[in-house]
Amino acid sequence: MTTTVIILLSIIVCLALFLPFTVHAVEKELEAFLFILGILAVSITGAWSWELVGHAFTEPIEISLAVLITGLLFRKFRGTVTKFIEMIEYKIGLKPTIIVLVFGLSLLSSVITAIIAALVLCEIASTLRLSKRDTIHVIVMGCFAIGMGAVLTPLGEPLSTIVTSKLAGEPHNAGFFYLFNLLWEFILPGVLLFSVLAARIKEPQISSKRKVEAESIKDIALRASKVFLFVMALVLFGKGLTPLAEISILKLPEWALYWANSISAILDNATLAAAEIVPSMTNKQIEFLLMALIVSGGFLIPGNIPNIICASKFKIKSKEWAKDALPVGIAVMLLYFIILSVVPVASKY
Repeated sequence: MTTTVIILLSIIVCLALFLPFTVHAVEKELEAFLFILGILAVSITGAWSWELVGHAFTEPIEISLAVLITGLLFRKFRGTVTKFIEMIEYKIGLKPTIIVLVFGLSLLSSVITAIIAALVLCEIASTLRLSKRDTIHVIVMGCFAIGMGAVLTPLGEPLSTIVTSKLAGEPHNAGFFYLFNLLWEFILPGVLLFSVLAARIKEPQISSKRKVEAESIKDIALRASKVFLFVMALVLFGKGLTPLAEISILKLPEWALYWANSISAILDNATLAAAEIVPSMTNKQIEFLLMALIVSGGFLIPGNIPNIICASKFKIKSKEWAKDALPVGIAVMLLYFIILSVVPVASKY
């Protein structure tokens, strides 16, 4: 890869990181912006192929259909869902309800998928009828928790599926519970932490609760189409930037690899895992790499599919997301770096 290509790809990364916070038009049309950057990145690296085009069009189908169908189902059964959540809230209180629902949902995400978990989180946040500021807070912390919980099995999200597949042979022989065995002692406390943080809101009085109107079919379809474009953009973006990751991130020492993977804030973590994970890595290297990808995936909206789905549902802007996510996310990432640096890999195999 030539120096010119490296410089151009680096510029694209900078644009993806900073323009959504400084240009209103970019913030408003984030999906289209990332789609354009994806096209540019692939063009610069000369990575176009019919296989890539086909993948870009097929990869978003399952996710978009899940968003569409689940949205329609929640629209139909919204009353039942609302009564169930309000019953729990009445019995144990608002903040304990948030903790219990976010924690349980995040663990379930490893079975029902992060996509479905994110959609359920949206309905929970809508039913609780919080202020917009508190709603954003619950959503952001909930997406952090879901992003962590979903990695425990290959069913949860593409990241875990790819890692398990790439490490299926020697020496790791990764099976269904490989990631659970490797990461559970890091993931479960993290999920609990974000669940508790999600409940740090200004508890409203009943009289101040705002009425939440049911979404129209048009709104649900529009959100599904935006998610389709977003995922397509991430496929192209990831393919275009993979060569940059391969010549930079992969050559870093363990500690630097951890912090360099905070690029997962704008680049799909499954794409990074596909480029970086190799069977010759030790379990400790894999822990460093995966925890960095998992935590930093919550930093910004493009970092994870749950973020994209929830931000689209509640029309959360990039600045609003980052205001809640970055301070907490960076602190948690630093905490995990310290823990990973001092805790040896347990004998689990």
